[in-house]
Amino acid sequence: MEQKLFVYNTLSRKKEEFKPITPGRVGMYVCGPTVYGDAHLGHARPAITFDVLFRYLQHIGYKVRYVRNITDVGHLEHDADEGEDKIAKKARLEQLEPMEVAQYYTNRFHDAMAALNVLPPSIEPHATGHIIEQIQLVKEIMDNGYAYESEGSVYFDVPKYNKVYRYGKLSGRNLEDVINNSRELDGVGEKHNQVDFALWKSAQPQHIMRWPSPWSDGFPGWHCECTAMGRKYLGNHFDIHGGGMDLIFPHHECEIAQAVASQGSDMVNYWMHNNMITINGQKMGKSLGNFITLSQFFSGEHESLAQAYSPMTIRFFILQAHYRSTVDFSNEALQASEKGLSRLMEGMKNLKQITPASAPGSVTMDYVNELESKCYEAMNDDLNTPIVISHLFDVCRVLNTIVDKKATIDAPTLEALTKVFHTFALDILGLKEEVGSNSGREEAFGKVVDMLLEQRMIAKANKDWATSDKIRDSLAELGFEVKDTKDGFSWKLNR
Repeated sequence: MEQKLFVYNTLSRKKEEFKPITPGRVGMYVCGPTVYGDAHLGHARPAITFDVLFRYLQHIGYKVRYVRNITDVGHLEHDADEGEDKIAKKARLEQLEPMEVAQYYTNRFHDAMAALNVLPPSIEPHATGHIIEQIQLVKEIMDNGYAYESEGSVYFDVPKYNKVYRYGKLSGRNLEDVINNSRELDGVGEKHNQVDFALWKSAQPQHIMRWPSPWSDGFPGWHCECTAMGRKYLGNHFDIHGGGMDLIFPHHECEIAQAVASQGSDMVNYWMHNNMITINGQKMGKSLGNFITLSQFFSGEHESLAQAYSPMTIRFFILQAHYRSTVDFSNEALQASEKGLSRLMEGMKNLKQITPASAPGSVTMDYVNELESKCYEAMNDDLNTPIVISHLFDVCRVLNTIVDKKATIDAPTLEALTKVFHTFALDILGLKEEVGSNSGREEAFGKVVDMLLEQRMIAKANKDWATSDKIRDSLAELGFEVKDTKDGFSWKLNR
């Protein structure tokens, strides 16, 4: 069944039906991390958001080339055209080579993404590996008259560009507002206009990371890398560019200007942005010093954490909110997510354990078809993962009625229901069972609990009610809920 996906395009400020440039193929670029520190919860949200988009596009039949970059030079972050490179600073303090720092945190980032079950991208280019492409981009912009050299640095001429094209069309800002809100920066004297941004910076003598260019030994401005690498791997025009909302201005706004100034046309058809994760209403991030790293979430070793949270709890927490809405961190919210994830995993377990009826059951194929249709409808409505999760919770409720012998399901219907549940919970949302984690204790303790309950059945058969009650009550104290059934027993671990 062909699906029509609608996505919110930040550029048009409305939902649009997704239509790729090349039928059957999708080019997608997402801004990756700057690797001078451990990944935190704010990094997890775009990674998971666009992982779901990557999974869904492939699921509905597209061949996707997904490019997610690594910014391995710290000065490329935000407006830090001046001052000390963040990776170089860390290298100096720890007496390491800058690339040692970058590689160490790149490896840590990959480990965190694997734990969160985020699929690796098709291509993961590094900014430092594409200096030639960035220099070429700067040359093209200069040749077209939208950049100028000043004291070995090259700046983008924003007012000149704005006379022909509109600077600010992605963020909705006009140039006058940008000028009024611009900060005074060191080195502003090199610029013709305060709002101009660096395409290439001449390196000071103490600057460790530098490359030769026609203008000076220096380094590219932050905004160049994504434009240059996106164009290299996806072409002059590609389908989707994604990232966090904090990148809309100035980074993505500058990317648009660079692309248009160099090639005369927009490079990206659909701009997609996830919203922020906040703590007490403030954006979580390194610059504010209010972030909690993913490794701290997994270990529980942070003063703001009441406990450790498994990677799948973090993934579920993020997917429970629509990607364009804000999510505020709290232990209560994460604990609720842990319980919700446990409920879905219990549903998965029930699917495996249910014995189908020999005759048509009360849970029919019509229910399964309607469920599948509703889940696709939610995903096609701008990746509405919270609605998909609500439909999967309904499945769990139905499965509980079957386990409790209040409803029945035949084998073909059970097989179809299992396929739909697995497709959306595992393949598209990317959830998985975690053996040995908080959300997988049933698996870890299963054999022991089953053994105890088998002893309880023997005690009941022998009318040894004291032993039977003691086993049941002891398990209850540990959080296990035991139910006697016609076929023996069932149990689950409550949280």
